[in-house]
Amino acid sequence: MRKKRKIKIFLGFLGICVFLGIIGSSIVLFWAANLKVPDSQSFNERKMVQSTKIYDRTGKILLWDIHENIQRTVVPFDEISRNLKNATVAVEDSNFYHHHGIVLSSLIRAIFVDTITGRFSQGGSTISQQLVKNAFLTKDKSFVRKIKEIILTLKMEKVLSKEEILNLYLNEISYGGTIYGAEAASENFLGKKARDLTLAESAYLAALPKAPTYYSPYGEHPKELEDRKNFILGRMTELGFITSEEEKIAKEEKVNFIGGGNTSFKAPHFSIFIRSYLENKYGRDAIEEDGLKVTTTLDYELQQKAETLVAQYAKENKEKYNASNAGLVAIDPKTGQILVMVGSKDYFNVEDQGNFNITFAHRQPGSSIKPFVYATAFKKGFTPDTIVYDLKTEFTAACNADGTPGPNAKPEDCYSPDDYDGLFRGPITLRNSLAQSVNISSVKVLYLAGLENSIQTATDMGITSLNDPNRLGLSLVLGGGEVSPLELTGAYSVFANGGIRNSITGILKIEDKDGNVLEEFSSHPQEVLDKNIALLISDILSDNTARTPAFGTNSPLYFPDRQVAAKTGTTNNYRDAWVMGYTPSFTAGVWVGNNDNTSMEKKVAGFIAAPLWNAFFTEALKKLPVEEFEKPVPQPEPKPILAGEWKIMSTTTPSFFVKPEIHDILYWVNKDDPLGPPPENPALDPQFSHWEWAVQKWVREQGY
Repeated sequence: MRKKRKIKIFLGFLGICVFLGIIGSSIVLFWAANLKVPDSQSFNERKMVQSTKIYDRTGKILLWDIHENIQRTVVPFDEISRNLKNATVAVEDSNFYHHHGIVLSSLIRAIFVDTITGRFSQGGSTISQQLVKNAFLTKDKSFVRKIKEIILTLKMEKVLSKEEILNLYLNEISYGGTIYGAEAASENFLGKKARDLTLAESAYLAALPKAPTYYSPYGEHPKELEDRKNFILGRMTELGFITSEEEKIAKEEKVNFIGGGNTSFKAPHFSIFIRSYLENKYGRDAIEEDGLKVTTTLDYELQQKAETLVAQYAKENKEKYNASNAGLVAIDPKTGQILVMVGSKDYFNVEDQGNFNITFAHRQPGSSIKPFVYATAFKKGFTPDTIVYDLKTEFTAACNADGTPGPNAKPEDCYSPDDYDGLFRGPITLRNSLAQSVNISSVKVLYLAGLENSIQTATDMGITSLNDPNRLGLSLVLGGGEVSPLELTGAYSVFANGGIRNSITGILKIEDKDGNVLEEFSSHPQEVLDKNIALLISDILSDNTARTPAFGTNSPLYFPDRQVAAKTGTTNNYRDAWVMGYTPSFTAGVWVGNNDNTSMEKKVAGFIAAPLWNAFFTEALKKLPVEEFEKPVPQPEPKPILAGEWKIMSTTTPSFFVKPEIHDILYWVNKDDPLGPPPENPALDPQFSHWEWAVQKWVREQGY
């Protein structure tokens, strides 16, 4: 009896479950049946309402409303190049013509990952799913939205043909900034209709949607864009869309991007830099549909002045020195915040590749790298008064001291650099050597400091690109490596800030559409250089008396009523001219040259880059407090050569006939322990014989 009762209860419960299941399924089916495949008419409106907005540091000046001026021209399927259709399918969804909107294996994987992470971030791998997800649904990251995406995708595949789906996709997808759809992309990037695209042009455009800012033809990753274009062409060959011969021809085709695009946003290079940061951290969906409010570090008042001055001086430099472009960066050294970023003389200038942001490009720094080498020498115990000899010197041990090749050397193996003015000064202090940017003595300082030690100092201070000591050699101190204006300006900020490094940032605060703070600036200072050494460098670079023999008393590096540290740099091939300068509260770096790396007229940076730098710094000083650098603590100088004496009294000559001895510094100090005892056998140092030969030759010529 009891058993029958249990069976009845179970059957009743089962019946209720079945009934509820039927009701629930009916509701879901009714809901699914009434989901309509939407059109794209509301696409632009939705993007504009939820657009990310980027502001200056006041939070009041709008730099960029990312979707304020959406550019989108809908065209029929037959008005889009077959090349672009095939390239898009090849890279986005190679099985597009064979599935029914969803790939089951990918869907199961997405559901599994979403369940584990709880983020609902997977899926949308097919073109059909991407179209539904990007064009017709909000990004609420819910399970219901995911189900809705799947149902709409399946329904769309039944209602629309593959051609119609691909056409909608190609008319909707973002190609960067406010440019949506193949037609707008073709016109903005290439100046032609989508129907007229070549195979190579199509592959380039198909490369953009994955990460439009990263792969932008005007951005900082041209090599990565080229690699992705070639990958797409390879996939097209594998899928039978093109032949191997067509692939080869397309890879060799030269494509010219014309520029254009949105001209309504302010501080364009900086704004795009911020957008790229947002894309990398939060994803493209968040930028397009989460309504972010981004308050940046940019000082727009200074930015405007910098843009005007860069345009003015770049025009003059083009006429005078064949230098068509310039870039400028300014940073607050106490926080690492970017205050100004001008990546070219005109972002919207098509002919001169204005969209390219030179502040991220790696170029040879010339002598502007020298302070990091001298700082390393000071770490080891050398002082600003230390004497080295500025004389014609051969630095390759396999070559003869006079610069001719030795038995096992070729002429090109020998390394005997000249100074910019062709003069040889004889004994010179490290202070004067750095202040006047003397080359030969600086190469000797690099040897004394140590190549790897100097690179480590630069790395600690924020320069990450000098990572190949074997390739650089002693030419490092003359600018043999490559650095970007942004990272070099950031590294100089460490000198300005007394050896304290702050990470470079462009963000003050990021809020979502509801005002929730997603990210906010916080300082994380790190001491990377002894304070006194930083102060020694600042003391030298702001010493106008020490600088005068090379630059004159009234050079553009000098401000009569303010203390400003400054250093120039010019590469040997005259492709790059730099000026870096700072006060305790402000650092600014200027680069001048040509984007294509062609040479300028043979003038030093003081004639090319310094006037622009001076004009901008003059404007900046109007807003800055009057400050002076803290004086460095004098260093102990136990040895005459370290204290500025080069005629050193002999300790071996009888006291009744004391005569001065004149030798190279390697005679008096061990470079690895300059404060320790003098070397017992200086000749063991591989550089000693060549350096000493030059000194003794000079001694004889001077009549000593």
